[in-house]
Amino acid sequence: MTDNQNAALFFVDRHVAEGRGDKPAFREAAGQKRTVTYRQLAQRSDLVAGAFARAEIRPEERVACIVLDQIEYPEIFWGALKAHVVPIALNTLLATPVYDFILKDSRATCLIVSHELLDVVLPAAHQSPYLRKIVVIGGTLPEGTISYEDFMAGAQPRPAAQVSEDECAFWLYSSGSTGQPKGVRHVHGALRATSDTYGAQVLGIREEDTVFSVAKIFFAYGLGNAMTFPMSVGATTVLFNGRPTPDVAVDIIARERPTIFFGVPTLYAATVAHLEQNGVPDAGMRLCISAGEALPTEIGNKWRALWGVDILDGVGSTEMLHIFLSNAPGDVVYGTSGRPVPGYDLRCVDETGEDIKPGGVGELLVRGASAAEGYWNKRSKSRATFEGEWTRTGDKYEITEDGRYVYCGRTDDMFKVSGIWLSPFEVEQALIEHPGVLEAAVVPQRDKDDLEKPKAFVVLKNGADRDQVLSELKDFVKERVGLWKYPRWIEVVEDLPKTATGKIQRFKLRKTEEA
Repeated sequence: MTDNQNAALFFVDRHVAEGRGDKPAFREAAGQKRTVTYRQLAQRSDLVAGAFARAEIRPEERVACIVLDQIEYPEIFWGALKAHVVPIALNTLLATPVYDFILKDSRATCLIVSHELLDVVLPAAHQSPYLRKIVVIGGTLPEGTISYEDFMAGAQPRPAAQVSEDECAFWLYSSGSTGQPKGVRHVHGALRATSDTYGAQVLGIREEDTVFSVAKIFFAYGLGNAMTFPMSVGATTVLFNGRPTPDVAVDIIARERPTIFFGVPTLYAATVAHLEQNGVPDAGMRLCISAGEALPTEIGNKWRALWGVDILDGVGSTEMLHIFLSNAPGDVVYGTSGRPVPGYDLRCVDETGEDIKPGGVGELLVRGASAAEGYWNKRSKSRATFEGEWTRTGDKYEITEDGRYVYCGRTDDMFKVSGIWLSPFEVEQALIEHPGVLEAAVVPQRDKDDLEKPKAFVVLKNGADRDQVLSELKDFVKERVGLWKYPRWIEVVEDLPKTATGKIQRFKLRKTEEA
């Protein structure tokens, strides 16, 4: 091996060699509002690598990272890659039993956790037979733990370990939108693959950009937004460690003035409602991005009217690491997921595996260099998802005559009404076009004849007249998507069950109907 393909060399150390050492890499939007430059990040990640070695965390062992979006996160992530230990970026919003499952499933030997999360995480950590070191960032130290400062104190800096681009770099755990989370293993080369494709050829991200992502780093989407893409060009990322409610997100956009903003449809919808009531501040955004769930047309149009900038709706997955299908600057059609990102090949196939014709509906398959190498300890699931070079997404899509892709729903969310496939998302889009509806989810329910028909769960906007909305919705949907697609039952709820990444968990609503 002659050429070291450790991803940390490209994303961190290269910037010092190329004269960007004093450029801010990350700055915090809350708390101490700390800033770290590319030079400081290179030095600190070298020390993290040394700290792992001193703690006898060996190459290829796993390190569970349950860390808020704060300055320490990038130095831990890249320091782990330099040490050739495997960081697992974990959702910070999970319950104790889920952490218990993941810590045991991954066999992580080291845990690094933000002190704010200790009450939920520690009970699970104490049940793990594999953990040898628990490192706490900030706060008071519980018994059996070590502070992040002490973990780093006295460590000798270590340069990036020699690895090939095909060696495992990090894990993510799938969001669990349909059940127990799965460990997804990614290689060093996958990080560069996403920045060379979506980052360079769709975003066109530049060194002078400032990025703010409400999707957190633990999410594959957020990892690319906040680290991979800006660090590929030496841009600056704004980190926020709290919950990004609409008022908070708008305040950060106004204060920090990011040029690229990454959101999810749930937040875009809530923020549009907030802005319509409170007004739009001055901001310098040139691009807004959405992923995680298909963006409703109504939200895209309203956002553009309010801010004067389009939302580029895209599709990615934990298995593919980031977006592989997207609208692009100057080529936005709301209600579609756009076209394949350069560098990725896409197919839509029917139940027999044959490619569908335009106008038909099929499961989306994708091929590209950022694909995961498989699931951890899930051989049958790996074989079903990763078919040679192709990855099954589990999403149903229609391809239009002009080559755009229209989202129809998850494979296991679609159902037939009167013998015809129904897309829950299509009905949901029609529902939220009503001025009184903020969010909607549609699932099948059996009628008195034991036939499946659509049922809708809706979240109303503040101030909406419940009785009036309910009296209007069925006819409202009929006029937009067809007589047979309208929801036969409509239930008003306070909120919809979602993953931490904003995906609606329709399977939980289906279970409610079955109970």
